[in-house]
Amino acid sequence: MRDVRKWWTRAVREVWRRSRDPVIVQMLRSTFAATLAYVIALRLGPEQPPLTAPLTALLVVQVTLYSTLTTGIRRVNSVVAGVLVAIAFSLLVGLTWWSLALVIIAALTVGHLVRVDEFVPEVAISAMLVLGVTAVGTTAWLRVVETLIGAVVGMACNLLIVPPVWVDEAGASIEELARRVRQLMLRVGEEASGRTPPQEAARRLHEARRLDHDISGVDADLRQAEDSLRLNPRVREGLLHRIVLRTGLDTLEICTVVLRVIARTLTDLAKEREPEPLFPPGTGPVVEQLLSEVADAIVSFAVLVTTSVSDSAESAEARLDAELRQAAATRDVLDRLLLGAVRHDPRQWQLYGAVLTEATRIIDELDTEHRTRRLFEELDRHSREQRARRPRITRLRDRARVSRRAMRNRAAGARRSS
Repeated sequence: MRDVRKWWTRAVREVWRRSRDPVIVQMLRSTFAATLAYVIALRLGPEQPPLTAPLTALLVVQVTLYSTLTTGIRRVNSVVAGVLVAIAFSLLVGLTWWSLALVIIAALTVGHLVRVDEFVPEVAISAMLVLGVTAVGTTAWLRVVETLIGAVVGMACNLLIVPPVWVDEAGASIEELARRVRQLMLRVGEEASGRTPPQEAARRLHEARRLDHDISGVDADLRQAEDSLRLNPRVREGLLHRIVLRTGLDTLEICTVVLRVIARTLTDLAKEREPEPLFPPGTGPVVEQLLSEVADAIVSFAVLVTTSVSDSAESAEARLDAELRQAAATRDVLDRLLLGAVRHDPRQWQLYGAVLTEATRIIDELDTEHRTRRLFEELDRHSREQRARRPRITRLRDRARVSRRAMRNRAAGARRSS
């Protein structure tokens, strides 16, 4: 009996966890919005299947509330513009091959003029669909009404059924990127400690270049998470979350660029020192140790920027500081070893110095004090941009702050006098 109870508890927890998955939530929201829009449109126009309404609702209910509000307005504009173009052509000419071509050209032109962005093809599609029916006037306005119903239902569903927040997914993508960088850095360090053929070093260089594609994917996930934080009532301090994740990805991008430079340097070393080891005796293992410690610090940094719980963030920050101190100490040891090697044989002093310089660059970028300064700079920059973009709202907020501060001072003075 106890085993059955445990199994049932685990099953309920698993169902609850999966029900909160953003993908499942988005599927349910889209299905509900499309069905509701169809029912409402069917009540208003029962003589034909009003498929335009559920289609518009399905397209308007985007992943985030911010994108729903912006794309919903543009989509309605695109459909209305296409319908108006079709009405104008239906009054002048019928549907022929040359009139269809003119309708498409005119609709695409109007779409660019009304600035519906990615919905420019929707203008031409609406115009063609309306022009191709018999009762053009009635069908045109029915399509406009159905589109408005779908857009309103889609926006209402996003207001009533709050869209999911995609921060956890973006954080997982950032951590996965950091782990891929770590694995590649470990392989580069292993090869740097021995005799590495130039072909193998060049292969690691190509792998480092392919990390740019991974960064593009993580950037797309992060943009989705940033949009999900805008205008979302479930989120507090959304601006801070966005800046923390964005600056974290920027730092990881710098680390991947530096790793590519290190791989380029080691490839050049492999070509110049073949068939000898890349580094003098006793120095290669230190290079491997340094890159291993830096790789671990990169993963700890990613965990730090994606952690929202304060206790976990403090432990992650302490672990990152310890790893950076150890990496800095190893870097100093390597500095002394390479200095002695350069004095004995100065032929590769530029390449040796490049390895030290790039390793130091990563250590500095991951430093917590450097990150704190970067966060404050980004917050100040965003505040200045908001003030410049919305001066009236900024003045009202400043006046409200001054009024609240004056009221608190008067209340404190009254308490002291009493």
